[in-house]
Amino acid sequence: MKHTLETAVREALTAMGAEPPAQIEVEIPRDAGHGDLSTPVAMGLARELKRAPGQIARDIVAHLPGRERFSSVEVAGPGFINVTFSPAWLQSGTGRILAEGAESLRVDVGKGRPIQIEFVSANPTGPLHLGHGRGAAIGHALCNLLEAAGYDVTREYYVNDAGRQVDLLGQSVHCRYMGLFGLARPLPEDGYRGDYIEDAARDLRDEFGGKFVDVEYAQCAPEITAFSLDRMLALIKDDLSAFGVEFDTWQSEKALHTHGAVTHAIDFLRERGLIYEEGGALWFKATAFGDDKDRVVVKADGMHTYFASDIAYHLKKVEDGFDEVIDIWGADHHGYIPRMEAVMDALGKGREKLTVLLVQMVSLMRGGEPVQMSKRAGTFVTLREVMDEVGADTTKFIFLTRRHDSQLTFDLETAKSESSENPVFYVQYANARIQSLMAKALEAGMDTSLLESADLSPLVGEDETMLMRALLRYRMAFDQAARSREPHRIAAYLQELAGVFHPFYKRNRVVGEAMEVARARLALCRAVRLVVREGLTILGLSVPDQM
Repeated sequence: MKHTLETAVREALTAMGAEPPAQIEVEIPRDAGHGDLSTPVAMGLARELKRAPGQIARDIVAHLPGRERFSSVEVAGPGFINVTFSPAWLQSGTGRILAEGAESLRVDVGKGRPIQIEFVSANPTGPLHLGHGRGAAIGHALCNLLEAAGYDVTREYYVNDAGRQVDLLGQSVHCRYMGLFGLARPLPEDGYRGDYIEDAARDLRDEFGGKFVDVEYAQCAPEITAFSLDRMLALIKDDLSAFGVEFDTWQSEKALHTHGAVTHAIDFLRERGLIYEEGGALWFKATAFGDDKDRVVVKADGMHTYFASDIAYHLKKVEDGFDEVIDIWGADHHGYIPRMEAVMDALGKGREKLTVLLVQMVSLMRGGEPVQMSKRAGTFVTLREVMDEVGADTTKFIFLTRRHDSQLTFDLETAKSESSENPVFYVQYANARIQSLMAKALEAGMDTSLLESADLSPLVGEDETMLMRALLRYRMAFDQAARSREPHRIAAYLQELAGVFHPFYKRNRVVGEAMEVARARLALCRAVRLVVREGLTILGLSVPDQM
């Protein structure tokens, strides 16, 4: 729909002797009475053409080619052009969906460009919480979306397996391990609590027996820490697998140090005059690239900072040849963005090649009341606990119903309901209803083959045209979602489509109608099913045929 209107406006402007703008804004009017699509292009041309926007809009309408595609074209307000597509054009577009399937629903935005998306990257010190789960759902859906949009996508998890938090994990497991032998040790002040630490301690005992009981912790720390890290990573990978999220690569922070990548990155910046020494420490000239202060990369005691690892990590991305890198972080990392933008400028890639999506935390409720903390994790409700209660599909879809940087309230009771209040049920139920309808049509002796070439001309009723309009908006939603890096737009579209399909289904018979009408409506339902399946697949959800 968007492409059709854009092309028509460009041809009209050319016929008027005017240069079409590089981008023609097209939007869906909030008021359905204003048509299917609207464009304010005339207002943007007023200064250039030295004419009133309303007059420009009327001239565009007068020169608009292919008027048979529109049942109405109107100029409204200060110069908006509102169009409503004709039933014949809607039928033709629906026929293309049936004939071409997913290919008709996608836009090649990426043109094969390599892109890396790093997401989740939770510290391997415990199970994933809901914030991690929301980041996983968004990252996974974004990867699927951009792959469908023509990008060459690499999914990466950055493992923070170096530094103080890892040492605290080892100490925490060691304390609980000693307690199993009757030698209680107090946890470090910032140590990790929860049943998962007890489980790790028991596994350590089962694996090594009393090997570490009479050994000073400093001597056994490397072995205990490595064991604990492996166990926590296995726990995280198991949770992500149950959530339907997989990664192409797992990049170890520790490996950046052991393989010399951190030293290489500092040398890279030093050669460009961007590293200096002061107070016994090494500093990166971040202020040269717009940051509010310079940043330490090597402390006076010779230890590298986390920032040094991040520089090395992003230099590796640049040297690996990615055209763009997307980092999905928790909202508490907001202040970290300017320094990483400075790094990308310093590395020669440019900050415009770095996209950071900040994910807000999730408020978990049950029937409107806050949910208590988890005994399993000690301080938070785990992703696994929510998945076990409401299912991975529902959890993912609810995470995707809001823009990544907006607050999200997750009510467990709503998530379990089988009603329109449960958004994923409402969408998946559309597919199940259509599957059931196809089965009924076969039982009634209808020919359900070759629906891709069905005659759709009987689809002229209000419910039918509304459903075709909704179907043909998918490609526009897809294009906007891919360009803006916002997969929640697909979730919002699917809810809107389901909101049009279910009333259509209730008010219009298919099986039992005259054959030409029944076959046209059955084909329309199949087109809906194709779009629902495509959207759910991009979001990383299953498409059940029965519910």
